[in-house]
Amino acid sequence: MIIRSIAHIISLVFHPLLIVTYMLVTLLLINPYLFGVNSISDPTSKELILRVFLSTFFIPAFSVAMLRFLGLIQSIEMRTKEERIGPYIITGVFYLWMFRNFLDNSNIPTVFTSLMLGSVLGLFIAFFFNIFSKISAHAVGMGGLTATAVIAMLLFRYNSFVINSTILGAFEMSMASLLMLFIFLAGLVGTSRLILLAHVPRELYTGFIVGFSAQFIALRFLFL
Repeated sequence: MIIRSIAHIISLVFHPLLIVTYMLVTLLLINPYLFGVNSISDPTSKELILRVFLSTFFIPAFSVAMLRFLGLIQSIEMRTKEERIGPYIITGVFYLWMFRNFLDNSNIPTVFTSLMLGSVLGLFIAFFFNIFSKISAHAVGMGGLTATAVIAMLLFRYNSFVINSTILGAFEMSMASLLMLFIFLAGLVGTSRLILLAHVPRELYTGFIVGFSAQFIALRFLFL
């Protein structure tokens, strides 16, 4: 029971709709100057994080909750592939809208616009797979988050960055450690989904590959 409760918490903390926000936070920690700010604690950074959170998590999540309230889906967890069709479409619309806004915004660095496009591609590829077979949206998200670390390593070409924490103080983190952390978290999320009997291994592997690959497809589009 305790293990299942922990698995539920992990699944909530790394909910697929939260991943874009985590991508933004990651970039702001690594290189806040890309966004024209000095640190993630800058008011402009907080405003952008809130905007992304509302558009990519809160509003889509509220829409899914309304589907449940109206009886159009049986549960928030959407255990069957049929239940996921409506939420995929709704989320896809909001993600496309966010990407289009970022594409015309000179204050948003191309690398984050690329990550947003990758999230859109990952979502719609997952939607396509979902027509024929269930796929793990959690794994798609974690694949995209892991790709964020790899892309940062490729584009920024420095070995470490400094995180200023009010609890731990300032400490240096290597890019390799960040990548290892995301890989570990991806494994943790995948294990949690297995414990909850939400997916089988094949659905997790497929989801991770889709999420990871989609980011590099997007990178190719925007960094030709």
